[in-house]
Amino acid sequence: MPIELSDDTSKRLIASIRRYFADELDQDIGDLKARLVLEYCVQEIGPSIYNQAIADAQAYFSRHVADLESACYQREFAYWKR
Repeated sequence: MPIELSDDTSKRLIASIRRYFADELDQDIGDLKARLVLEYCVQEIGPSIYNQAIADAQAYFSRHVADLESACYQREFAYWKR
């Protein structure tokens, strides 16, 4: 499943990449170069981050589902107390 970014997100990331190059590397790059850097990051780095996020979410839900019975348990037939 390829990672797809919205147009707004892409524009904001391209602006951020341009700023990073200007501030940290003292290089002014245009939108085309920034877009190429973004596409590289999304294709090469993005899947690793995405897969880790999925693994983290799966572990989180597994922990909480394992404890579901104790977290949501209601005592039955509790009207008549002993």
